[in-house]
Amino acid sequence: MTDTDIRLSYFGDTLRLLYPGQGDPRAHTLLPHARLPRRLAPRRWWHRLAGPRVLLPMDGSISAHLGEVFGAPVEIVLHVRPARRANRKPILEVHSDGARLAFVKVGDTDRARALVDNEAAALRELAGLPLKTVVTPTVLHHGSWRGLSLLALSPLPVRRRRVPGPLLVRAVKEIAATGGPDGAAWHGDLAPWNISPSADGRLLVWDWERYATGVPYGFDAVHHFFQRALRRMDPPTAARACLAQALRTLAPFGLSAAQARQTALHYLIALADRHAADGHEPLGPADHWLNPVVDHQEPLT
Repeated sequence: MTDTDIRLSYFGDTLRLLYPGQGDPRAHTLLPHARLPRRLAPRRWWHRLAGPRVLLPMDGSISAHLGEVFGAPVEIVLHVRPARRANRKPILEVHSDGARLAFVKVGDTDRARALVDNEAAALRELAGLPLKTVVTPTVLHHGSWRGLSLLALSPLPVRRRRVPGPLLVRAVKEIAATGGPDGAAWHGDLAPWNISPSADGRLLVWDWERYATGVPYGFDAVHHFFQRALRRMDPPTAARACLAQALRTLAPFGLSAAQARQTALHYLIALADRHAADGHEPLGPADHWLNPVVDHQEPLT
């Protein structure tokens, strides 16, 4: 099956979950085109060239439920996620009176529910801390509907700009300090697509599903380096670069060369463990990209 076929198959399953009722249909459109689906939005008159209508029953639907949650009629844009993602789940944009109210994550599998619930717990914990550098979304609603876990988050005023290095360092340090007595914390996916500089000089950070404590100091910095490296090189080369550049990446956090190298190795192993737990190998088998790096190192302590 092609990527589009897999997207549409999952999309059909998702619609049956979110719009299970009968009657009171409303027209929607797959955008930018039915053959290249990225999102499903309420149909407008200018959508007639984009493709046929998709009729969805509103009675007993996720739209009706979220209208009750927010106390106002809402419109929903459903994002059609890439076919091959470890934590693929429905993502909804909720609008009312032309304004975006929230992003809603839908936990539709055991794994997705666990990640959604972990993000809700993490954001509530972080909301009680005096963060000066990092700005997180606000939890607007966390609950269940028809066996699905729902997490509604406030939209952040994202501006797609490069994050200055010093700002990233301050953010990594601040996130690490939230671990408290459990040791350093990390965001878990502090990649370029999950962060943005704010107008007031702070860092907007979203997608906290993988937040965890008790990890080596500097994990987020190594992850950010590795994800950027993967944009321009294959996984084995990126893993070698991650190790070779460990000191440069982690020097701002006061780590020695030996500590930096060990932290990078721990990170790569932790990432491989995550992929194994997810049952998904986006970088290919670990023996292809990880083993060549680890096999030549001394045992980690």
